[in-house]
Amino acid sequence: MIRFNENVCGDLSQALPREWLETNGLGGFASSTITGCNTRRYHGLLTAATKPPLGRIVMLSKIDETLVIGGDRYELGVNQYPGAVHPTGHRYLKDFRLDPFPTFLYQMNGVELEKRVFMVQGENTTVIEYELRSLDSDPVPECTLELVPLIAFRDYQSTSHRNDHLNSSVRRGEGFAVVQPYAGLPELYLAHSAASVETTGHWYFNFEYGVERERGLDFQEDLFNPLRVRFDIGTSPYAAVIASTGPRQAGDAPALRAAEIERRRSIESSEPSRDPLASPLTAAANQYLAARGDLQTIIAGFHWFGDWGRDTMIALPGITLATGRHEAAKSILKAFAESMSQGMLPNRFPDAGEAPEYNTVDATLWFFEAARAYLEATDDRCFARCVLYPKLKDSIEWHLRGTRYSIHADGDGLLYAGEPGVQLTWMDAKIGDWVVTPRTGKPVEIQALWYNALRIMQDLAGLAGDSSAAVFFEHLAARAHDSFARKFWNEGGNYLYDNIDADGQGDASIRPNQILAVSLPHAILDGGGAAAVVRVVEQRLLTPLGLRSLAPGDPQYRGRYEGGVFERDSAYHQGTVWPWLMGPFLTAYLKVHGGSDAARAQCRKWLEPFEAHLHEAGLGHISEIADADPPHTPRGCVAQAWSVAEILRVVKLLAR
Repeated sequence: MIRFNENVCGDLSQALPREWLETNGLGGFASSTITGCNTRRYHGLLTAATKPPLGRIVMLSKIDETLVIGGDRYELGVNQYPGAVHPTGHRYLKDFRLDPFPTFLYQMNGVELEKRVFMVQGENTTVIEYELRSLDSDPVPECTLELVPLIAFRDYQSTSHRNDHLNSSVRRGEGFAVVQPYAGLPELYLAHSAASVETTGHWYFNFEYGVERERGLDFQEDLFNPLRVRFDIGTSPYAAVIASTGPRQAGDAPALRAAEIERRRSIESSEPSRDPLASPLTAAANQYLAARGDLQTIIAGFHWFGDWGRDTMIALPGITLATGRHEAAKSILKAFAESMSQGMLPNRFPDAGEAPEYNTVDATLWFFEAARAYLEATDDRCFARCVLYPKLKDSIEWHLRGTRYSIHADGDGLLYAGEPGVQLTWMDAKIGDWVVTPRTGKPVEIQALWYNALRIMQDLAGLAGDSSAAVFFEHLAARAHDSFARKFWNEGGNYLYDNIDADGQGDASIRPNQILAVSLPHAILDGGGAAAVVRVVEQRLLTPLGLRSLAPGDPQYRGRYEGGVFERDSAYHQGTVWPWLMGPFLTAYLKVHGGSDAARAQCRKWLEPFEAHLHEAGLGHISEIADADPPHTPRGCVAQAWSVAEILRVVKLLAR
């Protein structure tokens, strides 16, 4: 359980950076800070995925509560306005916990009010429950709970502002109210157990989102209040509201809660482990799974990412295989196999449903590794032989003859990729026409992934009875291996060049990409060279939250990921720490030390800071990135799939 007392809850400097997240298996989510003060445009009680896993709409931004005891009013909401916080409900918040979902405990005037928030799996539905209790033996006094729902009804990447196009009408019935402020967007159903409902129709102006201000983005928003709901919670000490895109009854709330608790318990107990990271990360992993049509996918990160090919394939082993969700892994592989084009996996699916984008060289190569990991975990030879092998073989053929963006196997057997103005590796920041880390040529991790893919194809060809192809893939792999050994070793630095450009010049920047040459199952580098790479990465790039993307001392090094879009994007891969890289690093470290007990103990020690990290940003999750310089403040998405996945994968690896 993650829990904070009144010392943290009552201090906004400590409370606002801590964010909770609920997801629904469709790509939709609910999220805010532990005080309920929204600090991002992405925060809200119901962000619905109208075209799963995308088409996200912030429908219900928040509900501000007031508990009326006798003639005293206790406003429990917290909002940031220009120059002021109002109301200041965090003064009454004595306890916040994830148990297993967000639970808030307020105390005032001899009573306590508990609020619980959770989403229903497979539905764009959020349940908000309230329960009043007396703090002493006296009966609960006469109390009224007033709720003010505030709606946005806009794309989750934007903000809303007062306008004359909003339809303020409210359709009401016994135990429910329905609003549809804009034509073409879903209706919002509010099921309730209230004593009375009053139609209001007020705009609330100038909510400020502090994190968006820091990011140099639009940070002010107006929200609309269509109605006010009142519960006689003193007489009946339980109240519920269900916000949904479809009809629901408030009486469903207890059963929905019980079902959700049981579902989460079954997930966490499916892979028991003594490691303190295993249970929370297993629970977190489930939150990234989402539907894509009749199949499944992995959301790259919350709050603003969709499902990206590269992220999905890197995350798949940890999110699904390490948690025993083999059918989910199979479904994801099938979904992406069906989306391949010219031998390439999509980089991303746009939010508005346009054609997928194929501007990546490594997503496809990670697909080979995800397929290998699935086969190893399940021994599902039929699926590997009949579904995956034809797709993967076709992909190799495309890479040999050439596909998009000049991606092709060069005469030396290594993989070349890149054209002016495009960013094809995971170091993909681009500002206008400026590609921050272009890496056109032969990036080191692409060669490692290419070699790994060829060896995987050698094995799959044997499984498929395609003996001539197995010999061919073996020949290609050997050629790539020999060329890599000749061209990538930096004798002066005793590590690998990060990239070989079109003129054959090596980039001596010390970056973490070289660790994949050691960590992948079919490693293109071993022996003393592998040990040297692990050593330089440990000495120059390792931090408590992952690997730096560039070594300190490099002229391009940036120690802080902060400021506006330009400042942040230009620092994204120029020093910024990436937690997901801890997975490959620890895997490589174990390899070069023979999996010894001492090496395992050291790896566990390096993982310890993540236990504290689960309590400091996205609660129960691992952030996308962190500052390169101490104290390595978490940045970017507060919940990142490949961060969770890779740490969970190595936790399970260490448990073997």
